[in-house]
Amino acid sequence: MALQFTTSYQEDSLAVFRYYKNLVERAIAQVTDEQLVTVLDNDMNSIAQIVKHMAGNMRSRWTDFLTSDGEKPDRNRDSEFEHPPTTRQELLALWEQGWQYLFQALEPLSEQDMQRKVTIRGEAHSVMQAINRQVAHYSYHCGQIVLLAKHFKHDDWHSLSVPHGQSAGFNRRVLAGEASQR
Repeated sequence: MALQFTTSYQEDSLAVFRYYKNLVERAIAQVTDEQLVTVLDNDMNSIAQIVKHMAGNMRSRWTDFLTSDGEKPDRNRDSEFEHPPTTRQELLALWEQGWQYLFQALEPLSEQDMQRKVTIRGEAHSVMQAINRQVAHYSYHCGQIVLLAKHFKHDDWHSLSVPHGQSAGFNRRVLAGEASQR
């Protein structure tokens, strides 16, 4: 996807979210079903657990985004790390549902909505602050998923960005309009 010049915070935020969603989907496509649920040690999460947590967070944060607290009373965050999806199909369905909450909440926003106040756990945030908070949170977890996938694939990993030793060529292609930074 080509980087689009914009001065719209909403457009740019949506583009960043779509970038990270796609990045994780390309990483997940490279691992086996068994690797989706593999934990490296007792204090770590599997890819499936991270996906379940992200989906739970997305449901809570983006449902009735402008009108209710982003930490819904029925959310049990701790349970998001238990009993992760056991099949790829289940995991991807959960993943898609979480992103649908986000896109349905953000796509209709206006520039004026960026000035509105929302709450998360009772703390006031501007809409922009709430979005920034989730951009940071999701990119953190997306990085974890990519790192795990890369670890599992070792030498069979297909780079999701600029492969080692190919930065100069990539920079030339971006300048020539043949590639994009996104």
